[in-house]
Amino acid sequence: MSFFITRKENYMLINGEEKTLAAPTTLSELLTQLGYRVALVAVERNGTIIKQADFGTTTITDADKLEIVSFVGGG
Repeated sequence: MSFFITRKENYMLINGEEKTLAAPTTLSELLTQLGYRVALVAVERNGTIIKQADFGTTTITDADKLEIVSFVGGG
């Protein structure tokens, strides 16, 4: 008897929701595709905060879990 553990391919978690990721991409590209203003977000990837200076060189894959927080002003 064999057991196989499989996971959905090309899916990742962003703020708790499954999202499709067609191919690995940089964090900057992903944020832009999702409609975020890159300069106004903080991102946690797999439990680690990513510095904004590293957004362009951080590769995101379907195995990642992201939490994205947008900064908004108000008064």
